[in-house]
This record gives sequence, C-alpha cells and structure tokens, in this order.
Amino acid sequence: MNEAVSGQVSRRGLLGVAGAGLAAASFSPAGAANTAPPATRTAGARRRLGSLEVSSVGLGVQNMHRTYQTTIPDRAEMIRIIRAAYERGVTLFDTAEAYGPFEDELILGEAAQPFRHQVVITSKFGWNIGPDGKRDAGDPLNSRPEHIKAAVEGSLKRLRTDRLDMVYQHRVDPAVPIEDVAGAIKDLKAQGKVLHWGLCEMGLETLRRAHAELPVTAVQNEYSMLWRGPEAEVLPLCEQLGIGFVCWSPLGVGFLTGAIDAQTAYAPGDIRAGETRFARENITANLALVSLLKRWAAAKQASLAQIALAWLIAQKPWIVPIPGTTQMAHMTENTGAMAVRFTPSELRELNAAVAAIRVKGDRLPPPVQAFSGVEAPPRRS
Repeated sequence: MNEAVSGQVSRRGLLGVAGAGLAAASFSPAGAANTAPPATRTAGARRRLGSLEVSSVGLGVQNMHRTYQTTIPDRAEMIRIIRAAYERGVTLFDTAEAYGPFEDELILGEAAQPFRHQVVITSKFGWNIGPDGKRDAGDPLNSRPEHIKAAVEGSLKRLRTDRLDMVYQHRVDPAVPIEDVAGAIKDLKAQGKVLHWGLCEMGLETLRRAHAELPVTAVQNEYSMLWRGPEAEVLPLCEQLGIGFVCWSPLGVGFLTGAIDAQTAYAPGDIRAGETRFARENITANLALVSLLKRWAAAKQASLAQIALAWLIAQKPWIVPIPGTTQMAHMTENTGAMAVRFTPSELRELNAAVAAIRVKGDRLPPPVQAFSGVEAPPRRS
C-alpha cells in the first residue's frame, strides 16, 4: 500500500536503508574516539549560515505531532528520533509555534534537553496564535512587536531553553513594516533571548530592508529538485548579502523519495491533495525527476533521498536542507546524505539533467501560496 495512505515504513525500500548504511560507514575514521557526533568528524559535514555553524543536514520538527496523512505519531518515538539525529551529527533542529500549534516545540524541547548547549534550535513567529493555541479566524498573521515578544516567550518555555539560536518571521505580515519587526528582534537580542534572526518566503525588497535594519542570518524557503523557484532571485540575493539559506520540504513532501506516483490516493486533510504538481495531468511528467534520481542513486550506491539532499548541499556552501520525518529509518537515511559527494563534472551533469525537466503544476494550494513573496508595508514616518 502506498505510504501516502498507509504511513508504513516501507516507502523507500531496501536501497534507501543500504545507502544510509554505506553513507554512515564513511563517517568515522578507524580508531576515532566516539566523543562527538559523527558529522563533527566528517569533512564537509558542517557549514555556516552567516556566522552560525550547523550540520549540513538539519532536522525539521514539523510533522511529529501529526503526519501528512493526519495520523498521530508516537511521542516517545519522536523523541528517540531527535536524539538519534543528534548522535548522527545533526546540530540544526527547526520548528515553529505554529506546528501543532505548540506541540512540536514541546516535543523538541523535551528531546533536546540532554544536548541543548551543543545544538542550534530555531523556531518561528508570525501567525496570529493566542496563548491558548487558538488561531485568530479573522486575521491570520500578526507580527506586531508586542506579539512577537509574547510568541518568543512562549517558545522559550515550550523549548525549555533560555534563548532561541535563531527565530524566523514565519510569513511576512502585510500590516507591519519589517523595520518594526527588526526592532522587536533587536530588543530580544539585547535581552539574550534571541541570537540570530531570519525570514521565510518573504518578498525580495522586504529581505533587503530587513537586512539593512538588522543583519539577517538565514532565509528559509521551499527548495528542492521539485521546486527550484528560489534559484531565480532569492538565492542570488542571499549570496549578494551573505545570508544563509535553509530548505524546507527538500524532498518535495515525499515525492523525491519515490513515495508518490500517479496512483497515489491521499487521506482527508493531506495538503498534497491540493498541490496540482501531483494531479494526474501533471504527475506523469514530473515523475521524470524520480527516474533521474533512481539512476543516480544506483550509480552512487545511495538512496533517492540522499541524492536529492546531496544535490541541494552541493549547490552552495551556505545551503542547508532540513528534511522532516517521523520514522527512524528515514532519519538515518537522510543524515547519510552528508557523506554523498559529487565531483565537479558529476554535479554539472546532474544539474543539466535536473534543469532539462520542466516541472508541471503549482507547488502549493492557492490560499497557502498567497502568503509567499509578500512585501511588508513601508515604514511609517
């Protein structure tokens, strides 16, 4: 049964497990003392988002309270996965108050306690969520300074920490100048409650203004072989300004692992059912990406997921994917991407092959897409 319906472990097959094992085997030199996460001993397994050093692959803690299929994962297992990710070298853990709301921050806060000071924890504000976890039905966004500060206080408590290593504006609030948002972050930084900040899915001019007001450490946008939109303008601007880039949905909500095909049926509430890139009239053409990944996975003795993640890592030294999962085997597989390498000629060949495939359909349902690329209003005089 397809995992989009069943949620079972088998979605990536034996090649994925074998590839993860091969990648993991290359992490630790013979005789190396096991005193640090494996990635800290692997060349190329760490990189910088601005001045913030993180692992080359992070862990997105978004669906640990509820999967795409709307099933509820076992909380104890989610904690084990987070802790195992750290043991495999992951030092970037990303969540948000909106995930749940609040539930994924609570899970990460509990899981990260044993190694809190060895990792980077990031969260997000910007949705109009009250302290009771209820969303405002009338005005979905809220980046007023007083709300930002209250949201960060809530995140700190749920994450059981005294500071957020980085906090993002989850979506741009069209009613609040970005300079006002930066001012709230300045206050939080002065108090030691926030160390770095970033923006998600923002308009380009908003990013320029935000960075001019208070240097931005990272941008978080969707980016994968399935959605390459940031390549046109966002990535060049990040490079120009010296801003890191974090990729959400780096596996195309499971598509790039081979989990979705033309026969896939979606459970009620699964957001992928509303993404036209997976509609029957488009998915056959888009499956060319999966075929390409299969060829490279066989050549590299890796899994499809590892090739897709390694491709992102290879694009720029300041790009970090944050795949999410609720399965231990998939986390192990994903972190194995840190050991996959492409020669310059291989990367040129793979880039050309990816560019030759024209992805059909939209990446998000229109009501969700409407929150991306928004520009903040002018600063009030």
